[in-house]
Amino acid sequence: MSEPPQKQSWLNRTVLGVGLTSLFSDWSHETATAVLPAFLAAIGAGPAWLGAIEGVADGLSSFAKLIAGHYTDRLKSRKPLAVLGYAFTALCTASFGLATQAYQVLLGRAGAWLGRGVRSPARKALLAADVPANAYGRAFGLERLMDTLGAIVGPLTALWLLEATHHSYQRVFFWTLLPGLVAVACFWLLVRERPVAARSKRSFMLGLKALPIPFRRLLVGVGIFGAGDFSHSLLILYASRMLAPGHGLARATSLAVGLYTLHNVFYAGSAYLSGWLSDHVPNRKVVLAAGYVLAGVTAILLCTGTHSLTLLVVIFALAGLYIGTEEALEDSLSAELVPQEQHGMAFGTLAAVNAVGDFVSSLLVGSLWSAYNVQTAFAASAILFFAGGFLILRLRTHN
Repeated sequence: MSEPPQKQSWLNRTVLGVGLTSLFSDWSHETATAVLPAFLAAIGAGPAWLGAIEGVADGLSSFAKLIAGHYTDRLKSRKPLAVLGYAFTALCTASFGLATQAYQVLLGRAGAWLGRGVRSPARKALLAADVPANAYGRAFGLERLMDTLGAIVGPLTALWLLEATHHSYQRVFFWTLLPGLVAVACFWLLVRERPVAARSKRSFMLGLKALPIPFRRLLVGVGIFGAGDFSHSLLILYASRMLAPGHGLARATSLAVGLYTLHNVFYAGSAYLSGWLSDHVPNRKVVLAAGYVLAGVTAILLCTGTHSLTLLVVIFALAGLYIGTEEALEDSLSAELVPQEQHGMAFGTLAAVNAVGDFVSSLLVGSLWSAYNVQTAFAASAILFFAGGFLILRLRTHN
């Protein structure tokens, strides 16, 4: 008879399997994403097509997470759904290599992101089911760490492949199939499925209503924070604009990309460290609230409109720290607040709330920056960040 997860070490084959899967899957699609704008330009598609492709894909992924979250709680086995999602993403990403028109890229990206949406709640539910509750922070933090390493390696791989293939975009896209299929194999071979006592037979709306009240209150805090949580691609724009007067446009652009790489390093490290910390404090909501407050401090520093490279290094490092903390702790706190048989629905709903937040924040911050100035845009973010942190601190948990 197998050991119950409470008796096991948290760093087991499922945690390693999910982590390696995230690493290779992100490596695959980040390699493709890095060359996608240049490829679209080469086939005569402009920024409007890129915006449409990303918008449709993100919207489809968010919708799929919400629906898949509901259905994964009704399945006897969640693992095949996750494996199918990873395989579909890998094949659709590689299909860019066959595209000659922008609409074909749109179909491929939409399919890839549909696969991402379908697999996400099942993956998180399987991870939570195979680790003790007192190790949720480390388990979800390690998954985020591995995912972010893939995001760092992917663009570097794309640059190497472009040089090696004399700028053959098709070969770069076909190459992504290798790490994509390795991700599928890691999940299939390493991740275990723990039996859950009861499977939900509720309708979608009843499933939403049945989510615990503390979790629904968590979603309110997450939603308010998310409404100010601007895309970090805006940080690259901010840095390049602030550094251009003193360094020239070309040098400023290179420095901005370097700062973003630094941001990703801090993001990767903080995802695990904040998760570890949350497993060793009396209540993990405090760590999430601290991450939200750190985001507020970052936004206040952005309000200065600084031209100092040193201060920009601090801003990008803080931004990496808070995003890693936010992602690891939202998942682990959700897993703690919701019974295992409802984990799929909980993770799907959390993803949908975050998606709405991403949409609102990008519109809000971008519009305020364009209509007024950076001070107004990031001051609005800071207010929402601190409000989200306050609501998380007031959250009642069972600890």
